[in-house]
Amino acid sequence: MRELRIHGRGGQGSVTAAELIAVAAFEGGVFSQAFPVFGVERRGAPVQAFVRFDDKRIRLRSQVYEPDYIIVQDSTLIKDVNVFIGVRKGGIVIVNTEKKPGFQVPDGVKLITIDATSIALRVLGLPITNTTLMGAFAAATGEIQFTALENALNHRFKGELAAKNITAAKTAFDTVQGAA
Repeated sequence: MRELRIHGRGGQGSVTAAELIAVAAFEGGVFSQAFPVFGVERRGAPVQAFVRFDDKRIRLRSQVYEPDYIIVQDSTLIKDVNVFIGVRKGGIVIVNTEKKPGFQVPDGVKLITIDATSIALRVLGLPITNTTLMGAFAAATGEIQFTALENALNHRFKGELAAKNITAAKTAFDTVQGAA
């Protein structure tokens, strides 16, 4: 089983990202599970969402404590929350930032940074980075195929909104693939 933990702030679409990644994984032929953890959430407060992937049915229902992958939608969370806690050696962490990392990731963990905010602003006209980071995740991990992600986005959004979100995801996908 492989596990993903998404860190974001309320209103950034972390829960939606988890759901759509799970849908794309399922469409790609694996079992998947997505769920959030909520406290007294409000817009701007730290939130987490989780995804599991496996070739067999997933019976586990706990939070993800030792993820293979982490997505950080807002790099300012890093100073307030230990987003790297429990990440497995050989894991991949994707951080939305335009700056050089001023933080240390655990040994044996690959860090990928991408300016998802700029991509989202340019393509969507809003600083909502969830679909952009989903494209980066697809390219970095291979857990989901881009065509499956595109289909999930087309089911969730309609018309021009779907097209814009697909463009944002594809831009990030190509950026991460080009940097590899």
